[in-house]
Amino acid sequence: MAWAPDRPTGHARPPTARVPTARRPDGRADPTALEALRDLASGPRGLTEAEAEERLARHGENTIPGRRPASWPRRYARALRDPFTAVLLVLGLVSALVSAWGTACVITVLVLVSSALRSRTEYQADRSADGLRHLVAATATVRRRAGPAAAPRFREIPVELLVPGDVIRLGPGDVVPADVRLLRAQNLALHQAPLTGESVPVPKRPDDSPPQTAGPYQRAHLCFQGSSVASGSGTALVTATGAHTRFARAYPAPGRRRESAFDRAVNGISWMLVRFMLLIPPLVLLADAAVRGRGLETLPFAVAVAVGLTPEMLPVVVTTVLARKAAALAREHGVIVRWLPALHNIGAIDVLCTDKTGTLTCDRPVYDTALDAYGRPDPDVLHWAAVNSLWTLQLADLPAPDALDEAVLDAAAPYAAHHACDGVAALPFDPVRRLATAVVRRAGHRDRHTLVVKGSVEEVLARCTRLRAGGAPEVEPSAPELPLPDAPSAHPAPPEPPAPGTPYLAAVPGAVPAALPATGAELDLDAAGRERLLALAAALSAQGLRLLAVALAERPARTGAYGPADEQGLAFAGFVVLRDAPADTAADALTALAGRGVAVKVLTGDHPGTAARVCRDLGLAPGRVLTGDRIDAMDDAALARRAEHTAVFARCTPQHKVRVVRALRAAGHTTGFLGDGVNDLPALHAADVGICPRDAVDVTREAADVVLAAKDLTAIDHAVTAGRHATGTIATYLRIALSSNLGNVIAMLAAGVLLPFLPMLPAQVLLQNLCFDAAQLALAHDQPGPAALRRPTPLRTRDFLRFITAFGLVNAAADLATFAALALLVPDSVHASGQSAFHSGWFTENLITQALVMVLLRGGNRAPAPIRTAAAALAMIGLLLPLPPLAGALGLTTLPPAYYLLLSAILAVYAAVLLATKSRAARLRSDGARPADARP
Repeated sequence: MAWAPDRPTGHARPPTARVPTARRPDGRADPTALEALRDLASGPRGLTEAEAEERLARHGENTIPGRRPASWPRRYARALRDPFTAVLLVLGLVSALVSAWGTACVITVLVLVSSALRSRTEYQADRSADGLRHLVAATATVRRRAGPAAAPRFREIPVELLVPGDVIRLGPGDVVPADVRLLRAQNLALHQAPLTGESVPVPKRPDDSPPQTAGPYQRAHLCFQGSSVASGSGTALVTATGAHTRFARAYPAPGRRRESAFDRAVNGISWMLVRFMLLIPPLVLLADAAVRGRGLETLPFAVAVAVGLTPEMLPVVVTTVLARKAAALAREHGVIVRWLPALHNIGAIDVLCTDKTGTLTCDRPVYDTALDAYGRPDPDVLHWAAVNSLWTLQLADLPAPDALDEAVLDAAAPYAAHHACDGVAALPFDPVRRLATAVVRRAGHRDRHTLVVKGSVEEVLARCTRLRAGGAPEVEPSAPELPLPDAPSAHPAPPEPPAPGTPYLAAVPGAVPAALPATGAELDLDAAGRERLLALAAALSAQGLRLLAVALAERPARTGAYGPADEQGLAFAGFVVLRDAPADTAADALTALAGRGVAVKVLTGDHPGTAARVCRDLGLAPGRVLTGDRIDAMDDAALARRAEHTAVFARCTPQHKVRVVRALRAAGHTTGFLGDGVNDLPALHAADVGICPRDAVDVTREAADVVLAAKDLTAIDHAVTAGRHATGTIATYLRIALSSNLGNVIAMLAAGVLLPFLPMLPAQVLLQNLCFDAAQLALAHDQPGPAALRRPTPLRTRDFLRFITAFGLVNAAADLATFAALALLVPDSVHASGQSAFHSGWFTENLITQALVMVLLRGGNRAPAPIRTAAAALAMIGLLLPLPPLAGALGLTTLPPAYYLLLSAILAVYAAVLLATKSRAARLRSDGARPADARP
């Protein structure tokens, strides 16, 4: 096995290479470059083709180990493991044992159809997600030799063919294809956001004396698979490939999916029904035995009653609703739901945890203002920063500017420059020096050169002996403009610099002296002045701003080369202030999510001030920022209390993110997490629903439940809306089915005790359930009202129990009133000789009341056409089946017209009571939700 830092034990080692460990016997944390080459039996000239082929056969291809797609039978079996499906299967088995074959067959068909629908939809979602897969990098530039005596040459090969010991070349824009150790580098900086969450490029350089205390990602000489080159170039030794890279080891092993909000809801409802179903058959048997003396011959009826309580169509309705909404999301918004219950979970979230870069902000900084050494606005500082960026880029032959240089050049482009300059020389940015220098010749000053230095505040100030008080030297009006790149035609104007006395300076006492020097004056920079400038820079950084210091120096013109030794005796000019630009859609998306009762919490590895400023710019109150070190000092209970009232978590490691997500879930919140890097994997797994954009790294995308078209909170708002629509529809079905079924069961128990015969034959119970179940499929087309979108809609067992108890009693009262009407108008119906009349009357009333419930107990206003049509068909079936010629075959008979008149009156009162009870229940739910909605 090739060497990699912190490599887990237990992997095979190549016989030709001595593999160093993360901590070597001599005490150093990592080997030197020469030791690493020797340990991997390689050299600066690279491997021979024969050596590479032998190592490829031994180590395997350099690919991320992916999960094998589940087979169709396994996917189908997984769908059968649903708790409610298991309940139905048990009922079907019991029905078969008591020879109720019709009931058993119907239940079996419903279970098989539901599982097939779910398997097919999740298979399609997986195929859509697989279509987004791409390699971490397509090709790599590797140095290989045809044979031991052949000259080495660089060539492009697929990254799968890289092996430990290869020597590769990295350039701007390249994705690091494996874990590597730098051999040489020039101004190299990497984006490590997919691994660490850091938004700022990290400088890298060869280092044969690395500090032992630094973490692996902070070691300047190590680069890891999944990071990308922001600037510079380098040559590196491949130390680990494939499954042994740090990137791959962050990929979770396949295992059981965590319990989610949907699982908890379904389990709660299922166990509630199981208790009822275990209680009802014994009650029926005992009541009949005690009052009527009937024995086991009533067992089929008791089982039919238990089945009557069960909403058999629940798996079909749930799968159909979720599948329709998931398909609409993918078609209209490019959001792929990889696991159907995740759509319910995302609709139920009341907390969304997200990182900052790329979600709330763009991936690059933007210019804010330029200040002189005394904090006064000075556009001349921006000009000199642009001169430095332009000529460094051109004379150092860099392929592209980095993000900070791009921001400076974009800000200066719309303005006419005050000076015309010709480039003379450039010293590009160096991660050690942390500054860049451009040497230019200004128009009218042919005998002098101007050094323009730009970089870190600390490094620039260390080289300054004077400071300039702002203002630009006078130039001739006819001087040409600085040859900056043309601005895009739609380029927005940069923000106006703030007036003196802005909040930038208010936090630093003495930042602006009472007596300011004249514009353009140069003064000596003493220790007090240096401390004042450092304090000003610290205050600006604490407000979430990024700073570039700019300094100048005049030198006699010369033809010799310039070097770092010339970067001394500078005059400090001022600061270029940059900030993270909010994403275009972030503010509107945050407003929309807040309107839906979703609290957004920012978990970032960035500076607390940077994260807080971005939140303020977007209208999200950051409050007190909680940093990683303070999270470490809290236990889980304290963190759960604090996390509820904290909006911004900064300096977070992956472990901190996991703790915050778990703390929020422990506090009772349904939590979603949006991330795109390997460092986000643990938090994705800890959340109720893991979300990632489609351009996330492969392992993150495979671990996510929901894949977005882009890293945009607007897409999450669409997903939340779809999830709440789906959950609202499922909740409507459950309320309607369970309340109606419970009323029927109560009436059956009462009638079974009062009547000398079974109140309904098992075949009639089964037919009634089939008709009602078929009509309830139309509820998949329901559109819940706006109230269902204003707050999360979790499926709470206690809420359902209260609802179905209230409306079940109303339904039972209507049934008992029907029994009284039958006894009054058809006296024989209460005797064994007239039981067909009783069966007919109750059968008709049952189907019509169920049709009313479908229309009246919905959450929206006007029922959609499919629901109205299904309810009308259900009522017509209830009226027509007791008529010839079907009545005799079903054990029914025709009733007198007077019964239907009295039934109409009962149904009218029933509908009025339903509406009144529904209105009162809605008021109680609204009153109960207010404290939760007002919770910070």
